[in-house]
Amino acid sequence: MWQEQNNQLTRDFQFADFNEAFAFMTRVALIAEKMDHHPWWSNVYNQVSIKLSTHDAGDKVTEKDYKLAAAIDELLKAKEQKSE
Repeated sequence: MWQEQNNQLTRDFQFADFNEAFAFMTRVALIAEKMDHHPWWSNVYNQVSIKLSTHDAGDKVTEKDYKLAAAIDELLKAKEQKSE
């Protein structure tokens, strides 16, 4: 679940392997580009950490961040439904 801390929405994700983690990041990147709202993130092997804040608003959490977080959640939900 997303947590709001230090003026950021944060969430950590874990995948089966590096390929799955990188594929997830690629899908998020396409959505972020369409929204013109880009995350801070890091990736180590099968783990991805994402932090969202709006730079134009003084690095605070705004509606843009909640919309991107919701879009990321929808990505995960769609992936889970495919694997069922």
